Amino acid sequence: MNTPIRAVVLTVSDRCSRGEATDLSGPALAALARERLHAQIAHAACLPDEADQLAAFFSLWSDPARSIDLILSTGGTGLAPRDVTPEALRAVMHREHPGLMELARTRCHAKTPRTYLSRGIAGTIHRTLILTLPGSPRGCVEMLEALLDILPHAIETLRGEVKDG
Repeated sequence: MNTPIRAVVLTVSDRCSRGEATDLSGPALAALARERLHAQIAHAACLPDEADQLAAFFSLWSDPARSIDLILSTGGTGLAPRDVTPEALRAVMHREHPGLMELARTRCHAKTPRTYLSRGIAGTIHRTLILTLPGSPRGCVEMLEALLDILPHAIETLRGEVKDG
């Protein structure tokens, strides 16, 4: 991959967005993306579990003019009534890619069967890949680690750099 991956990290948490808790998951994802994907983190944010705000964020940061390859969100993928991140992404994404999160859950199962409690999804808006990961620092990092080997190729494909031949 010639051009570095440009990424955005979004933490979805009512408590963190109100300043009642410290965000540990977003910084952990950003560090892992920088370390293992050599990604440039273009932006990081924390929003409450509000579907309209999340959908607007996904749309804004996947605008082609921003040249963002990857959005990593953490939080809002569980079973709690306010966990609405997958629904927010589905409302605005162009294409869903269920195989990515299926692979992540399968690979993480050996560490914890609770990985299957995550309702996280993956999809694209324009040429931006979006992954909705669990909210715990351990859960989001393990799920991202499970995909590190294939994400560069996925991003190259979205960029149009992979040619059939």
